[in-house]
Amino acid sequence: MPDGYSRVTWVEHVEADDMMVHDLYRPLVCSGLAFGARRWAAALERQCERLASAMASGVPAGPSSGGDAVGVVTSAEGRRSMLRLAERMVASFCSGVTASTTHQWTKLSGSGAEDVRVMTRKSVDDPGRPPGIILNAATSFWLPVPPARVFGFLRDDATRSEWDILSNGGDVQEMAHIANGRDHGNAVSLLRVNECCTDATGSYVIYAPVDVVAMNVVLNGGDPDYVALLPSGFAILPDGPGACGAPPGFSVLPDGPGSAGGGGGGSLLTMAFQILVDSVPTANCPGNGTGKTKKFKRPYKPKDN
Repeated sequence: MPDGYSRVTWVEHVEADDMMVHDLYRPLVCSGLAFGARRWAAALERQCERLASAMASGVPAGPSSGGDAVGVVTSAEGRRSMLRLAERMVASFCSGVTASTTHQWTKLSGSGAEDVRVMTRKSVDDPGRPPGIILNAATSFWLPVPPARVFGFLRDDATRSEWDILSNGGDVQEMAHIANGRDHGNAVSLLRVNECCTDATGSYVIYAPVDVVAMNVVLNGGDPDYVALLPSGFAILPDGPGACGAPPGFSVLPDGPGSAGGGGGGSLLTMAFQILVDSVPTANCPGNGTGKTKKFKRPYKPKDN
């Protein structure tokens, strides 16, 4: 097409078995939003924005313009390395949450209606993760709050100390900010490493502590593939088309997960955390039937981060 644009027509037909879908997510799946055309189009658009950001040359003057903080990201190579590190962090977070296909999860019932699922696995000879025994904990629940508001709360530096144990209750300062899309909520920030991403069909906030020496290598344009990461974070989905501005006539189930009209404007929040519980890969995994109880350490926190 003119001006260097391409026009793509994509028609895809999928037959899905939704019998195993949890009741919490059934309105989202049955409405077509979870795997429908709007979701695919949003994913394609986000990927185009990511590629455009990664290929951009030069470094914006400073944080006032939504660019990188002066003195932290000083080159286009450092900027690209930061973006590559953030992309790998997101992939690692997603693979940790979806590891239920290859690892066994243990279901822990708390005092509320939500279930927490816990899994331990060994990390050996994986340059992208610290060696040892890694614990994954994940849960999902419904909130009677619009997704945009949940996303805003989780990505705001001013409220981070209310939920992030690694902040130690103190203020969090953003050292660098790299815009990663047209929406101001799409960005990679250097707090430790933090990525926020949003579109009409879903959002996430993912973060990971990074050793300061490794981070300096990345900021200078070095290879980010060997930086050890244990990402944690949040995935935020609308509880139905009505929560993300679906067009009129788009079918919505009458009652969402919150029973009181939950399908209209609430959020489905999945939170998942990865913790290094033992730095020795050959150690016994907690809950492996040995009859011993192992105390969990704080989340993996490199020195001088």
